[in-house]
Amino acid sequence: MTDRHELSVTRLIDAPRAAVWKIATERLTEWWCPRPWTTEIVEQDWRPGGRSAMVLRGPDGESHELEGVFLEVVPDTRFVSTDAYAVGWIPKDPFMTGMWEFANENGKTRYTATARHWTKEAKDQHEAMGFVDGWQKCAEQLAEIAEREA
Repeated sequence: MTDRHELSVTRLIDAPRAAVWKIATERLTEWWCPRPWTTEIVEQDWRPGGRSAMVLRGPDGESHELEGVFLEVVPDTRFVSTDAYAVGWIPKDPFMTGMWEFANENGKTRYTATARHWTKEAKDQHEAMGFVDGWQKCAEQLAEIAEREA
């Protein structure tokens, strides 16, 4: 596939990779969506094929359910999930595959979050929804926690 219909953000976090990974995977409610939105964890089964389910809640009563599965989980390095399947490999209408990567960079952590879409239309829709600002804000929130506690 030559055009992956990809959107991505990256941030250098001044904290060790293991610390950033731990916060990223164990404290999703603190950074996963831009404030004032909140994240309610339904289930996070951190293994390939495990369920990833949460509800994002907006300040005006909005809610957005996220349901999918993990495709890959490599501790301290990356996790990948998709909404193309429900647990048990039950196909759903896909929107994206998300990849969150954590790399050592001179004692700091290079965090990269990427969304790959099946179609240009889905990518354009995600971009119009505020992907760049929203996902950069999430990276900023993750960095704030990690840098404060590292």
